[in-house]
Amino acid sequence: MSKILLVACWLTSLLFDLSLAQWLGISGVEASLEVTEFGGPRVVIKYDLDEEDLSPESPAYVFVRCSKDSGQHWSLIPSKYLGGNGRGIVESAGGRQIFWWGTVETSFASLERIVFQVRGIRMVRIPGGEFTMKSTPGGGYDGERIGQTVSSLPLFYLAKYETTVAMYADYLNEVGGDGTGWNSRMSDTLRCGIFQENSPPDCRYMVVPGRGKYPVTYVSWYDAAAFLDWCGLSLPTEAQWEKAFRGGKFLDSDSLKQQPNPLPERNYPWGDEEPGEGGIFRCNGRGEKDGYANTAPVGSFPQYSSPYRAGDMAGNIAEWTVDWYTTTYHAGLDGFRMVRGGSWRSFPSGLDAISGATSLPLGESGIMGFRGVLEF
Repeated sequence: MSKILLVACWLTSLLFDLSLAQWLGISGVEASLEVTEFGGPRVVIKYDLDEEDLSPESPAYVFVRCSKDSGQHWSLIPSKYLGGNGRGIVESAGGRQIFWWGTVETSFASLERIVFQVRGIRMVRIPGGEFTMKSTPGGGYDGERIGQTVSSLPLFYLAKYETTVAMYADYLNEVGGDGTGWNSRMSDTLRCGIFQENSPPDCRYMVVPGRGKYPVTYVSWYDAAAFLDWCGLSLPTEAQWEKAFRGGKFLDSDSLKQQPNPLPERNYPWGDEEPGEGGIFRCNGRGEKDGYANTAPVGSFPQYSSPYRAGDMAGNIAEWTVDWYTTTYHAGLDGFRMVRGGSWRSFPSGLDAISGATSLPLGESGIMGFRGVLEF
């Protein structure tokens, strides 16, 4: 058996502090190569998850990326090859291990050139069941779909926070050597804060000091989807986004029905109070009275999160969804995707549960970003 100590932040710590990235704390990563009793090889990856406040309602999503050539090229290890108590959704802290099975995939003579990156993202659990979906494609102006509908969704997990500048820079430093995923607007120090150094194919990316925990902006729909593919996640549908914003009819799932949602048709994540009602600012919207002239660090208004404790569902940045803009009038037209949640430039009327915008997928804006979802 060969054993190599592998440091989770081996590559990107040279450029910026990963504690800013909103990756969860993971330490003590090590891997060993074993032959099982059935004669097939497997890699055992062990690590410590250093987050004491994890729970079934607010777990970690843990994924592993691997380089077989000492960090030159990387790939996500597909979940279908993984077992153990340390991959996918992890509900508590402590020591964990992942088993990577396969024949071609794990037939290494040794782990001498193999490097692993183990990362974790804070998620919130959205139980399965019915919810009231009041929005319709095209902002509710589709004449054939006017009116309230009740929908049902199975269990899914949503990233608790919007994807941050430092997380995205970490991704770029792995895949963006040729400039893919970055554009010059990202160097805007007030609305993003990622600088590119060197020229293709050797581009490197630096985070402006103090900008790591702000949401990444100036990302196209394709950029967002590519980052989430890199993680093993995807963009949420409009329905998933709205349920996470409002909550289901029962907050503990339709199978339990012990926690009825007191406001299943709430206008905002926290309830029906206007974002600045009574001089209390509940999210980052238009103007500076909420404390922020542009974007705010993710999670800046924790007491005004959604019923499932997802942060910044209203304001800060508008968020890409996977859905196309498909009213019956526009069916077949190319391109537009739905964007939800409003932003730091939105009036209160644009920060509610049903308001949405559209953008061509190539759109790169200082008011738009994203978060990921895990489906089963």
